[in-house]
Amino acid sequence: MRIAVIGAGAVGGHFGARLARAGNDVSFIARGRTLVALRDAGIRVESPLGDFAVDPVSATDDPSQLGPVDAVLVCVKAWQVPEAAAAIPPLLRADTCVVPLCNGIEAAGQLEQRLGQRPVVGGLCHSFSMVLAPGQIQNYGGPLLIEFGELSGGPSPRLDRLAAAFEGTGVQASVSADIQLGLWAKLLTVSINTGMGAATRSPVGVWRSHPETRRLAQQAMDEIMAVGAARGVAFTAATKDSAWALWDSMHPTAATSIQRDLADGRPSELDAVLGAVVRLGEAAGVRTPAVGFLHSILLPQERAARAQ
Repeated sequence: MRIAVIGAGAVGGHFGARLARAGNDVSFIARGRTLVALRDAGIRVESPLGDFAVDPVSATDDPSQLGPVDAVLVCVKAWQVPEAAAAIPPLLRADTCVVPLCNGIEAAGQLEQRLGQRPVVGGLCHSFSMVLAPGQIQNYGGPLLIEFGELSGGPSPRLDRLAAAFEGTGVQASVSADIQLGLWAKLLTVSINTGMGAATRSPVGVWRSHPETRRLAQQAMDEIMAVGAARGVAFTAATKDSAWALWDSMHPTAATSIQRDLADGRPSELDAVLGAVVRLGEAAGVRTPAVGFLHSILLPQERAARAQ
């Protein structure tokens, strides 16, 4: 399968390398130091599942050099999605699927504004990984999961083919008949873990251990579910239990990449995971005081990072 991966960081670099190692025709769209590193030394992945390298790799900063592909994986930071969308048209044909693997729930809509509804699908992934250096990815173990689905629901032959491309990669790929539920369930876990961890300046093992912070997290969860329900998301009775089971099972020192960016003074995806809930809540007439509180007290750090 011909696959273009936009962004070669912790998500794009890792999943793209696994797809390439399994025999797929994968090309990375990157720039700057990352592009130089990919061309010079390929991609190296360190993982409890086994270290490996893919060298050489196909890498370019000009999508028009690639031509149409079967699938485009958009693996950039949330605020970079509009820029990435502008690079995608040369990669499209009638049945190409464009899969955003970004934090938040607004990426698909942003892609549709540029590309139209036909190519864009919903997507999410779980990968505990980080970039050690350009072209070098550290994976910390845990399940490698990717899920995608047509935004309107229902079966999808083109996504069935994409899922098949992940066979033998070590990644569990599945096609969802209700990707909106999956996107909101992930937003729930990421936004609360980010907000609670960054606000308390603590890893998950700390904030989950205090009754007071657990209550605040529960209030934020109720608000996010109310906003999602107002937008037609069909939450199940297990949604809350699944979120708490995930947080309680995490290694005590775990923290989200957004939390780490905030702590290190780097621009983060705070707006995509907390600001979006506040905006969508206001549009739907749903109050979000707990989420708004977490967002507001973290905004000074975010704005200072962007001013730099």
